[in-house]
Amino acid sequence: MSFLEIHQLKKFYASPTNGTHLVVDVPSFSLVEREEVAVSGDSGSGKTTFLNLIAGIVLADSGTVRIGGQEITAMSEAKRDRLRAVELGYIFQTFNLLQGFTCLENVILGMSFGGKPDRGLAKRLLERVGLGQRMKHFPRQLSTGQQQRVAVARALANRPRLVLADEPTGNLDRRSARESLTLIRETCEENKAALLLVSHDRSVLRQFGICRDLSEFNLAGKEAEPSW
Repeated sequence: MSFLEIHQLKKFYASPTNGTHLVVDVPSFSLVEREEVAVSGDSGSGKTTFLNLIAGIVLADSGTVRIGGQEITAMSEAKRDRLRAVELGYIFQTFNLLQGFTCLENVILGMSFGGKPDRGLAKRLLERVGLGQRMKHFPRQLSTGQQQRVAVARALANRPRLVLADEPTGNLDRRSARESLTLIRETCEENKAALLLVSHDRSVLRQFGICRDLSEFNLAGKEAEPSW
């Protein structure tokens, strides 16, 4: 049985001409537990919006998204927040780390949304991603690659069943990107989490056995999608 099920999902945004622009149009998409799937698409093709719809950060105009049998599109904002905190981990392209908090505090805060902060687990996750000696550092004291490692640890903090990764290598050099992708895949496998990654980088996409192209879903063309 699929852990993530999407049917007839659509999202429109206002266009500069006062009309509407179809950004996401996904007739059907599914992901089973512990599966790895990459989705490709050019910049502005709707990749981030697609992930945000799955996470319930953005509301769909029509269609359904079911996560673990629960229809997130029919939930209140509070229930979506709770489901996202418990079932999902999100690795944002810009990391979204809180600059006034240490690495350890960022991971613990990520846990608090799920109602179960565990300092010991937070430390173990940071050690696993190679930051055992930098737990008390602030994000501004870390390299870009190290900041992303904090983001990976935070995404796995509540032992989610699904991890969403939005262009996770986009801000990294080639060597760091390769190491980061390996880390993401290994930690998801160790934590028995499914992984849905979106990217425009062909070298990243080639590493996945299952790769879908957004053009299959009739997503948006080249108009820039909003930043979230």
